[in-house]
Formats: sequence, C-alpha cells, structure tokens
Amino acid sequence: MGSGVAGYLFGTVPSADAAARFATGGRADLRQAGSGNPGAANAMAVLGPWWGYGVLGADVAKGAAACVLGRRLAGADGSHLAGTAAVLGHCFPVWNGFRGGKGVAASVGQCLVTFPAYAPLDLVVAGVTATRRWRSRSFAATAAASLAWCAGSLVWWRRGWPNAWGPAPSATLPCAAAASSAVILYRFATSGRGGANPSAARLRARRPGPR
Repeated sequence: MGSGVAGYLFGTVPSADAAARFATGGRADLRQAGSGNPGAANAMAVLGPWWGYGVLGADVAKGAAACVLGRRLAGADGSHLAGTAAVLGHCFPVWNGFRGGKGVAASVGQCLVTFPAYAPLDLVVAGVTATRRWRSRSFAATAAASLAWCAGSLVWWRRGWPNAWGPAPSATLPCAAAASSAVILYRFATSGRGGANPSAARLRARRPGPR
C-alpha cells in the first residue's frame, strides 16, 4: 500500500505546469492552450521544443523514481505497483481536479526500472508520440506500443528471461504493464481537444528569453 501511495504522489508532480509557469511568467495554462493536455507534446507546441523536452525528461524521471522507491519499500512487487500508481497520478492528479497528462512519459520511466529489456522501444515510442508530425497518430502508436509492452512482459515472465537491472520477471510484470496501458489508453480515448485561447503562437511570441 505504501509503495502505491508514494508512486501516485510522485506521478502528481506537475512538471508541465511548472514549465508553463517559468516559461511564461504564469500567463499560460496548458489545460487551456494548444491541445489542452498538460504533457510534453503540448508543452512543445505551446512553450517551444526545449521546454517540451524538459517536461518529457521530468515525467520520465518521476516514473522511474517512483519505481525505485517502491522497490525499496516493498521489493519487486512494490516497484511494479509504484510505477503503475505513478502513471495513474500523472493522468489523474488529485491536486488539479484529476485533470492530468496522458501518462506515456511516466510509463517510460516505469519501463526503465521494471522492464529495461523493453525500455529502448518504449523510449522510441515516447519520442515519436511527442512530435508534431505524429500527434494525430499518437493513439495508434501508443496502442501498438502498449500491446507490445504487455506481450513482451508476458513472454519474459513465462520464459524467465533476464531483465538487465530490473527485477526478475514475475506475474506482476504483465499485470502492471496491462494496468498502466489501460490507464494511458483511457486517457487517450477520453481526452478532448482543449481550447487554444490564448493560442500557441501568441504564447510563444510573449514568453521571455530566447526562442
């Protein structure tokens, strides 16, 4: 239980909100600008690429940190529970009316710690879905990646293959992958387009510092 609570709290860390506050002096709300999603892709569109990459890195880091702490608190099962809880916290943060991001980057951090054998593919997908070119296809890309994550974790568990620095594969691995994937896909399926008032272009023009 403790690892789940800790993981959820890690997931609620508002990295995108913090980036918007620093980049625009508090004038931008990513829930109202661009796509309306407080995540790395929208931060790239509204605030600029470097801010978006910063949000991406921070979201990956909080997913990974949650898993590391979960493993210290409750072993391998605690790591898996904390990782899924971090994805849940990122998507449904209690501090922001349960209006969060889509959880892809946080799940990358989860994979880096709990399933490093799959992590390279997960990193590629996270990068692709964060780019403007693939934004309209991000649901399909994420669904395919989620299926691969779940299938891969099931195979690794059943065959007992090595998992690099991650915990030895157990039944908890595919369960956690399936749970995190379900949360992410639900967010993709239910997220609407946010209003662009103010528009991304206007925000970029107003934000301080080099462009």
